[in-house]
Amino acid sequence: MKKVSIFLHISKKSSTFAAVLSQDQQKNIIKTAGELFFRLGIRSVSIDDICRELGMSKKTFYVYFASKDALIEQMLQANLAYIDGKMAELLAFKDFRRIVKQFLKRQEQEKNDVRRVPQLVYDLKKYYPRQFADFQKQCFELHQRYIKEYLTLGVEQGLVRANLNIDIAAVIFAGIHNEAMRRFEEIETGGYNMHQMGHATMDIFVRGVLSEEGLKLYTNNIQ
Repeated sequence: MKKVSIFLHISKKSSTFAAVLSQDQQKNIIKTAGELFFRLGIRSVSIDDICRELGMSKKTFYVYFASKDALIEQMLQANLAYIDGKMAELLAFKDFRRIVKQFLKRQEQEKNDVRRVPQLVYDLKKYYPRQFADFQKQCFELHQRYIKEYLTLGVEQGLVRANLNIDIAAVIFAGIHNEAMRRFEEIETGGYNMHQMGHATMDIFVRGVLSEEGLKLYTNNIQ
């Protein structure tokens, strides 16, 4: 009986270890493919290119992803999980002052990444409209949920206007974010980039929802 128990215990450990390795490999493929997509565009990158970059056979690739479409869907889900994690980190502070400061700092740090987005978005819109529509819908829901929580915290701490309709404000801001992503070509045609658009949108929205005390905090941190 002991031998059987030990064998079962080892088998379970081995199975868990194999699952972790599988997840790591899948994440590595998504990461590598994402970097290529950002740099060259989705349409220009083939499965062969991804496998070559990874030093992997196509047979191994298909163990993890049935197609390029499946890879793109998983990449978008990974991106949503990343956004979710970053927004959750801000909320975990439970301090609206710190959320404002960290958000502005992060926006500045990530501006170069934001500027690389248009080619990726263009390809998604043109060649993968279903995946892009699903991604936008989930992005909207994610941003709406967190904005409501941020604003609720801000009201409680006296930095957001007490008479603000939080539900409507969250819908408006989440909608503006999605619209900017969808119409980025028009923004760039006007001589601006996605980072400038995001910063301007954030500035207008924040100034409209903050209390006098919150506005002082905000202006002191953007100077």
